[in-house]
Amino acid sequence: MGIGNIIFILILVTGIALFIKRIREIRANIMLGHDQVINDRKSTRWKTMGRVAMGQSKMVDRPIAGFLHIVVYVGFVLINIEVLEIVIDGIFGTHRVMSCLGGFYDFLIGFIEVLALLVLLACVVFLIRRNILSIKRFHLAEMTKWPKADANIILIAEILLMGALLKMNAADQVLQVHMPETYPPVGSYPVSQALVGIMGSFSVGTVLFFERALWWFHIIGILAFLNYVPYSKHFHIILAFPNTWYSNLEPKGKFDNMASVKKEVELMMDSSADPYATPPAGEEPAHGTFGAKDVTDLSWKNLLDAYTCTECGRCSSVCPANITGKKLSPRKIMMDTRDRAEELGAYKKANGKDSHDGSSLIHTYITEEEIWACTSCNACVDACPVLIDPLDIIIDLRRNLIMEESKSPESITSMFNNIENNGAPWAFSAADRDKWITES
Repeated sequence: MGIGNIIFILILVTGIALFIKRIREIRANIMLGHDQVINDRKSTRWKTMGRVAMGQSKMVDRPIAGFLHIVVYVGFVLINIEVLEIVIDGIFGTHRVMSCLGGFYDFLIGFIEVLALLVLLACVVFLIRRNILSIKRFHLAEMTKWPKADANIILIAEILLMGALLKMNAADQVLQVHMPETYPPVGSYPVSQALVGIMGSFSVGTVLFFERALWWFHIIGILAFLNYVPYSKHFHIILAFPNTWYSNLEPKGKFDNMASVKKEVELMMDSSADPYATPPAGEEPAHGTFGAKDVTDLSWKNLLDAYTCTECGRCSSVCPANITGKKLSPRKIMMDTRDRAEELGAYKKANGKDSHDGSSLIHTYITEEEIWACTSCNACVDACPVLIDPLDIIIDLRRNLIMEESKSPESITSMFNNIENNGAPWAFSAADRDKWITES
């Protein structure tokens, strides 16, 4: 084992260790939410995950963007086969160790090259769509400097990595001719062979330098990308799978009774009930607050939703409130929830798990105007390609405002008063309900 292999192993172990550390931080932030039992209809959940996360079924609702995304997705998965080969070569000092697969290896390398080119072209198109074409959802108010830069960084990184892979293969082909003892003639290169002429114009020593430099750039770039992903919207490539598995299978628009309210009613109706009794298996436990004021009042599934958000803006582009110029953007709700979880998680890590920084999700991050603009139509839920539910968070924030802070818009307050006094949302007493019959 040479010094190069040792350096490679150290870089690899460091990169993986940093990735695991970040994953643990995110898990801790997600677990700031209260418990929610989701373990029913397992077969349906596996099918949903396979169809939506693996099969990309909801992406094709917008065919052009959907097709390009599938190209990048398939490329990302299959190109990792060559990354695996690079890792093995880096550890053991071999070169193209998978060439033992014979003819299948030729097919595999050729297929990966075609995919790499398609991924590169798709990323170029995505860059044009985001930065040149005037697609409204990419330029809403919440898409500030960082979210825009994040998307571009990801696309540029993928272009650089695919370009490095193809140029590395081109250099390899030249070296297969001049140094067959080290670079055996294996593989099929339908794309990178177009670059062989350029590479062949350099000296063998220069080509060897380029091949090694591109090899190191590619694998270090992969590890850097691996550690960047958990800090970016691109983390959905991992979280989309658990998030779709744990998605809400109930009909859209169905609201569950609040466990805390249900508990209060049960205690009022049954004086012998134990207020501290453990809820039955599968039933959500009651909590100390009504609705949600901060991320700790949301469920872990709500926070998983927030971390899974792709920031694609499909939810906001179909939101009737957003379309008509109101302040609400479902995408912003998810981004704010994730940012607040990050903030509170960092504070608790530094000051103890029972500490609190005094801020909250509602008021500090999300305004009352935003959540009251929601029509509860579920358009955002239906549009999300990874089955995120912004409405669930909005409803819990509303519940907290009404039941904890006694705040609601005048129209809703009036409705509540009418229900309390008249038994109906309208300003007519029960005694007057049948008067319309006698009117001529």
